[in-house]
Amino acid sequence: MDPSGNPSGNPSGNPSGRPVSHLEQALHAARALVLADLVAGRVAEADVVSLVEESVTERRWWVQQWPEGAGFVAGLIAQDVQDALLERYGRWPLCPVCGSGDPHALDVEPELGPDPHWVCHKAGVKVASVGNLGSTTGGAGSS
Repeated sequence: MDPSGNPSGNPSGNPSGRPVSHLEQALHAARALVLADLVAGRVAEADVVSLVEESVTERRWWVQQWPEGAGFVAGLIAQDVQDALLERYGRWPLCPVCGSGDPHALDVEPELGPDPHWVCHKAGVKVASVGNLGSTTGGAGSS
């Protein structure tokens, strides 16, 4: 064990001793953002987290083919999980802005671009950045 308490003896904390690539860092950051939104919506059950992992695996190949798209993976993973949840459970995340009418899901914008955020097209407002649904009032959940 090195003096910092790292049992692997390497400064990166990575068991392989190699630094984590920019692409892997982008994937890990995207995973964390989507998981934060799932936790905020109280839907981060094991089977739902597995959907995130499946998307990360698929997007790893995508970003390896197009490294310039690394900044876009958070929005893509959020969309992947949203689509998978719709197929299995229902809409997510529900709009916390619109208090009346039929419950509806937020959408990710831009569909392919940096700085993805959740928007309500019905009210025409940006609700939160991907990863920050917990900071909105009213919360969001599946239904």
